[in-house]
Amino acid sequence: MSRFAPAILISGIICLGSSLVLAQKTTRIRFTKGATRATISGSLNGYRSRRVYIIKVRSGQILSTTQVGDKHDITIYIKDPAGEDVGDSDASCNNRREITPTDAGDYQITVVECQKADAWKGAFKFRVTVK
Repeated sequence: MSRFAPAILISGIICLGSSLVLAQKTTRIRFTKGATRATISGSLNGYRSRRVYIIKVRSGQILSTTQVGDKHDITIYIKDPAGEDVGDSDASCNNRREITPTDAGDYQITVVECQKADAWKGAFKFRVTVK
């Protein structure tokens, strides 16, 4: 065995552990019958943490998101059904988005801790509306 083998093994275990921490399941957003909006709650564990949501919309609708409350600053990113980022995203605390008109299909909404605000861990809420 090479003298580098233990270091390589430890590096591999650390990388695998980091990947598992960052991987989270995707949550499908569903509205109650007749509703056009829902409030979504989640939690983050720091800058590397993220929550991913999926919502199905029809063509020509308006999809909007906004943070509810201001306890912790979040950034919301949205990808269209083709996987392209939509909306004007930079490193600011973009906790409000509006996509109009939408393409038919699943949109991915990712919530992360705002990189320009103080670090925090805990709960967040945002509202998603489709008209």
